[in-house]
Formats: sequence, C-alpha cells, structure tokens
Amino acid sequence: MSLVLHGYHYSVYNRIARLALEEKGVAYERVEVNPFAADRPSAYLALHPFGRVPTLVQGDFVLYETGAITRYIDRAFSGPALQPTDPRLLARMDQIIGVVDSYAYWPLVRQVFAHDVFRPRLGNEGDQGEVAKGLEAAPRVLDALEALAAENAWLVGPSLSLADLHLGAMMAYFTPSPRGAALLSTRKRLASWWRKIGARPSMTATDPGLPVTQA
Repeated sequence: MSLVLHGYHYSVYNRIARLALEEKGVAYERVEVNPFAADRPSAYLALHPFGRVPTLVQGDFVLYETGAITRYIDRAFSGPALQPTDPRLLARMDQIIGVVDSYAYWPLVRQVFAHDVFRPRLGNEGDQGEVAKGLEAAPRVLDALEALAAENAWLVGPSLSLADLHLGAMMAYFTPSPRGAALLSTRKRLASWWRKIGARPSMTATDPGLPVTQA
C-alpha cells in the first residue's frame, strides 16, 4: 500500500517526518502543500482540517500531527527502532521533543532562521528585531537541551531516537545563521551531537536546499 507524505518543501516539521521515513528505509511519495498559501486545496483541508503540514496518507488511513506521524512510522515499519524501550529514556525522548516544540521552534526557526537566513536568501530584508528576540531566547533553550542531552552519542542514549530527528531538523535551520552557529558551538554536548546528526545520510537526503542569495 503506497505511503504519501503531504508537506511543504521548507517546513521543518515536514522534514522531521521525512527523516523518520529515511531512517526506517521506507519508500514514500511526496505531495507539495504550502500551508501559508491563501488558496490551500479543499482536498487537502479534507485531510487536515487545520491546513498545516505534514499529513501522512496510507490507503484510507490519514494521520496528521508530526509526533503522531513519526511514532506511527517507527511502530508500523521494520528497520532500526527510533524509540527506546527503557521507560526513563523514552520519557527523556518525549521531554526533549516537548522542549523543542514548545521553546526551541519559535526562536531558532521562526525568528533567527526566517529573518537572518531565509528572507535575505530570497532578497528580502529580515526583521532584525525578530532576530534579536530569537538570539536572546536561544541561550536558555540551548542550555536546557545541553543539560538534558545524554553523554552518549545521541540525545537520549547510545541509539538514535526521534528526539535527534526532531531537534536535528531545527538545528539544520538555526546553524546557517553565523550567530546561531556561534551560540551552538559553546554548548559542548550539543555541538558534538550536531556534528554527528548533521552528517547522517538522512539529513542529506531530506535537505530542502536553501534559496540562493539574491543580489
């Protein structure tokens, strides 16, 4: 039964779902949906009533919300496990994902990346006030994640988990900002972790490619 992922090319959450599919070795089709467009197709709104991305479709089974999608991918398909079985490690994974969603996404992606990287690449002027707010909030987030990160290779232990994919997709947007990269470099565990996750084949395969800087 074919698997179809509806999502926006530049969406960090779409990339998280794609990372899970890549790490599990699951074949899938992609359908581009821009959640910021005013004319989102009614067919897509029938799948996702809130019009966001991503949405996973497998036959008559429709699933939206990134956390639900990635956990389903891990449970439904063979391949390396992306969730630990130890209750405490599993709780830590869930905690890190929660921290990333609640406290990291907005300053790292919507403020620093969007205004310090993405908009300038499109030839538009980023809002430096938004960048400043993101950079002001980022250290607290990074310090919290540094404290939560395991001393092993990955965030919650010796094996890659969904927590690594969740944060990895966001760091891939935060670090193209020189100021973002500088903040990350001073957190020893996170910096070491980023070098590992950033080199994963799944990260290369899901790289959306940033727009070329406009003159």
